[in-house]
Amino acid sequence: MAGSVVLVSGGMDSAVCLGIAAKDSERLVALSFDYGQRHKKELEAASLLASHYKAEHIVLNLPGFSVWKASALTDPCVSVPDFEGVRRGQAPVTYVPARNTVFLSFALSLAEAYDLDAIFIGVNALDYSGYADCRPLFIERFQTLVDVATQRTAEGGMPILLEAPLLRSSKAQIVRLGAELGVPFELTWSCYRGEERPCGACDSCVLRAKGFKDAGLVDPLMVAP
Repeated sequence: MAGSVVLVSGGMDSAVCLGIAAKDSERLVALSFDYGQRHKKELEAASLLASHYKAEHIVLNLPGFSVWKASALTDPCVSVPDFEGVRRGQAPVTYVPARNTVFLSFALSLAEAYDLDAIFIGVNALDYSGYADCRPLFIERFQTLVDVATQRTAEGGMPILLEAPLLRSSKAQIVRLGAELGVPFELTWSCYRGEERPCGACDSCVLRAKGFKDAGLVDPLMVAP
């Protein structure tokens, strides 16, 4: 394909998406967001991943999420809970309201402006935290929006495909795929607490650890320096 924009948070899922997109894209653009997240270290990881794949890296500043402080990721007064403290069946306090909708809207604008054919997002609906905007239905409905939302798609007859290649994959499958693609997991960052070392206890850390364990591989971030 002529080109792709990949939403790159710096975590392992978006890194694998970047690796997938890099195989077939003539032009590769990594799009990241500084939205006031407490784990800003992920932006450093996103930059390293973009450099590794020789992708143009764009970082957009979105202060709004930190203004309305509706998530533990953007409100310093709300603690990120341990995995055991997350109540299943309801949105955890780390959910950022409509974040993927906002991110994909910017990605869509960028795709049209740069004449790119696809938008890649690393959402996952199996081993995940239960966010509404990581479900297959969300991806399906957003693709419907994409098809009518731009001059390129609505009048130009040139589709922009919303690619979510990891949507129905387990974390173990994602880790294995990343290993096959040579994804540099040592450059990624997943911990919601954003300290010098992964905490190993938050939702994101526990799900990442499960993926590497089930895949029979060692997480390079958990190897003692």
